[in-house]
Amino acid sequence: MPHITVDYSESLTEAFDRRGFALALHPLAAKIISTTPGACKTYFRRMEEIVVAGGEPEHAVIRIEAAILSGRTPETKTELSEAVMDLVRQYLAATPQLSVQTSVNVLDLDRTWYRSDTVDRTEGTV
Repeated sequence: MPHITVDYSESLTEAFDRRGFALALHPLAAKIISTTPGACKTYFRRMEEIVVAGGEPEHAVIRIEAAILSGRTPETKTELSEAVMDLVRQYLAATPQLSVQTSVNVLDLDRTWYRSDTVDRTEGTV
C-alpha cells in the first residue's frame, strides 16, 4: 500500500519515463501518507486505444489512481494528488504533436477488508 495504477496512451511509450516516475513517486507518496517507500507499488498499463474527444490521433492520456488505506484526511489526499500531478509532468518529455490529458484520483482501501502480506521464500520453507 499504496497501490498506484497508471494507464497511459500507447503513443506516450517513448515520451513517458515510467520507471523514473515510479522511483520518484514512491518516496514522495510515502512521505505524504506516512508509510514506507517499500510499501509502494506502481502498475503501468499501456492502452492501445483510448478515444478522446472526436478520436483524433493527436490526443493522449495519462490516468493515475492511487489506492491508499482509508483514514487519511481530505487535505492529505489533496496533497498527494497535487504532488503526483506535478511529478508526472517531470517525467513526460515534450510531445508537441500530442495534447496529453492527465488525471489523478486518490481512492480509499477500506482498512476493515484490505489485507496484504509479503511471503519470503528464501528460507526454503514450503
